[in-house]
Amino acid sequence: MKKFCFAVLLAGGYFAEAQTIGNSPYAAFGLGDVKYDNTLDHHAMGGISTAFVNDFNNKFNFQNPAANQNLELATFSMGVANENTMYKSESAEDVTKHSTYFSNISLAFPLSPKLKFGAGFQPYSTKNYSLVQTGKLADDVVQANRFSGDGSVNTAQAALGYSIGKGVSLGIRSNYYFGTVNDLQEVTFTGAELINGYRTKNKVSAFSVTGGATWQQTVAEDYKLTVGASYTTEPSGDSKTTILNSTYYYVGNDVAGEQLISQKTVKGKTAIPSEFSVGIGYGRDGRWFASTQADFRQMPDIEVSGLNYQHRDGYRFSLGGWYLPNYNNFRNYFSRVTYRFGGFYEKGNLKLQVDNAPAKGVDSFGASLGMTLPFANTNINRQSSMDIALEAGKRGTTSNGLIQETFINFRVAINFADRWFQKRQYD
Repeated sequence: MKKFCFAVLLAGGYFAEAQTIGNSPYAAFGLGDVKYDNTLDHHAMGGISTAFVNDFNNKFNFQNPAANQNLELATFSMGVANENTMYKSESAEDVTKHSTYFSNISLAFPLSPKLKFGAGFQPYSTKNYSLVQTGKLADDVVQANRFSGDGSVNTAQAALGYSIGKGVSLGIRSNYYFGTVNDLQEVTFTGAELINGYRTKNKVSAFSVTGGATWQQTVAEDYKLTVGASYTTEPSGDSKTTILNSTYYYVGNDVAGEQLISQKTVKGKTAIPSEFSVGIGYGRDGRWFASTQADFRQMPDIEVSGLNYQHRDGYRFSLGGWYLPNYNNFRNYFSRVTYRFGGFYEKGNLKLQVDNAPAKGVDSFGASLGMTLPFANTNINRQSSMDIALEAGKRGTTSNGLIQETFINFRVAINFADRWFQKRQYD
């Protein structure tokens, strides 16, 4: 039953009641649709972050905790993402859906001129889908399948960065993943009094560590070269999966008369990859910066027996940067706006097989633009701002029975920065 259900999910049944689905159909696999994407300014630059040391003093880099030597202000940031996605397959009409969620919240401040601290929270992955697929069997018997999922996995982080000297900085970040995701597949037939339900509950409680390093040197007057690298370990801790197979019927929206067929609970590794990232960047201090980055993600060895999907190692290549015309020009507001740009290609960690078609990976690519809009009453040395970003791209394919997603996403974040924890001095 399980293999049949997953095949149907990526076929025409997904489109039957697409308006009830809260996110990607690929959320049915593993821990769901991964939302983790660091802070908005990095996202607006195609995801570059490993070799990105902010020229100014008001933002914290969580992706590479070593890249925070210029942070001098206490900062509080909160972001919101709006996703707009069109789904296309070879066997059904196009469907568009929308979703909005809080993407991150963080607080960071310097502990000393060399030691910087940051803490943040954001969703790692989500499930929120519901659909029905029907088909006729012999003797006019109709089989109905219902698929649904809900829940989320979140991550809480705490990071430290330390400047050793001579352009070298080191950093460490702790990552705690927690949450529960649920999947339910139900089947019934014409004239049947009972429904057969197959529930899967995956409870995650895992911990990983990220270590990072940066090296930045002035190679000419006002021009800097930056090299960065980071590594995130495979999460430790168990993923507890409970699988329950039963029959029942509904009274309104409530389950009644449930009879247990089988139940088991297993513990295993969490389907979150380890990651190695390396980047290099070059720019003019306070004016512009460009960087390229490669991320390599290795999935833990997890057995997915009896199902038509598998995890695989993946990678992502990113290119991006920013441009600031003149931060001292108070006569022209848009001269003080930072303009961001970027693009990426990603080989995803998911590979699927539908019916008898060859297995196919779920890859994606996209481009992004963004702006950092300073608040009118702040200067570059104590700047609060609003960040906006627009991203467009594609994920997946219509070949081999899969679904292609075309997305246009809009993101907004507010960043407040000030010298909150420093004593005032009076004459």
